[in-house]
Parts: sequence; C-alpha cells; structure tokens
Amino acid sequence: MIKADLIDKISKEMNISKQEAETGVNLFFQTIKEALKKGEEIELRGFGSFRFRHRGARAGRNPRTGEPVEVPPKKVLYFKPSKLLKNMINK
Repeated sequence: MIKADLIDKISKEMNISKQEAETGVNLFFQTIKEALKKGEEIELRGFGSFRFRHRGARAGRNPRTGEPVEVPPKKVLYFKPSKLLKNMINK
C-alpha cells in the first residue's frame, strides 16, 4: 500500500473528499516527523512504537581503500510492533 492507496481508503471509509483525506494523512505524518525531530518517542497503542537507539562510535573501514575510518556515534530510529500487531500478522 502506498500513500495514495491510504488516502483513497480513508476517503471511501469516512465518506469525505480525497483532498480532505489527503490533508488528514499529511497532517498525521507531519506531526510524527516533528515529534521525532524533537527526539520524542511515539507510541500508537495496538500498532507499535517508534523509538531511538544510540549507536556508539566505532572503527570502520573504507571499502575502496581499506583505510580505517572512525564512525561517529548516532541515534537510530526503529519501529517496535505491538504484541497485538505481531499476533495479527502471525495468525
């Protein structure tokens, strides 16, 4: 499913125009992006949560030259599905 399919489904289910559905979907995603940008974790009950993991600095190698390279620490975003979602998928 792509974003356009999601907009069509919401439009039909809620009996609203596609423009209204698109506005709602865009607002939803924009709100999530802004919260993540601030470093907030997001929990959607029954669906899952978006959280950050911290990766420490490490030594790596340049694949072309084989030179050692220092990889800086960084935050990595990951999605953890809820138990309900896991059970629904694995039925």
